[in-house]
Amino acid sequence: MGRSVDRSGWTFLTSHARVLLAIAADPGIRLRDVAARCDVTERTVQGIVADLEQAKYLTRQRARDGRRNQYRVDTTAPFRHPAEEGHEIAELITLFTPLPAPPPADQPHRLGRATRDGSGPAPEPRRQSPSASASTPHARP
Repeated sequence: MGRSVDRSGWTFLTSHARVLLAIAADPGIRLRDVAARCDVTERTVQGIVADLEQAKYLTRQRARDGRRNQYRVDTTAPFRHPAEEGHEIAELITLFTPLPAPPPADQPHRLGRATRDGSGPAPEPRRQSPSASASTPHARP
């Protein structure tokens, strides 16, 4: 059974997190598409992107076609709140980004996940042993 969505209350993720996740998933995404995906206005997304740039969570440059921006997320940036001290935003991105499909049988297997900009492997998500995850109610299966 699906749950009904209550749009009048609070949510676990902020608009800043949603915008960052949308850009991490597609570094060439248009801000109007980010706004549609995050269910906020384009003006709100512009302000959030400015905040994220100022805080050095992402950088922006013109794409080669000269028509769009290309974003680069600094996945090593730490969370801002002291309660999340010691965690990098790469963990959030890994949590909310689907795992890549396995390579076809005729393709060689590559270890690690590629980063959004293709510059190398992204940090592997931390996996707990089956006994540890069984005792942790919030562990990801």
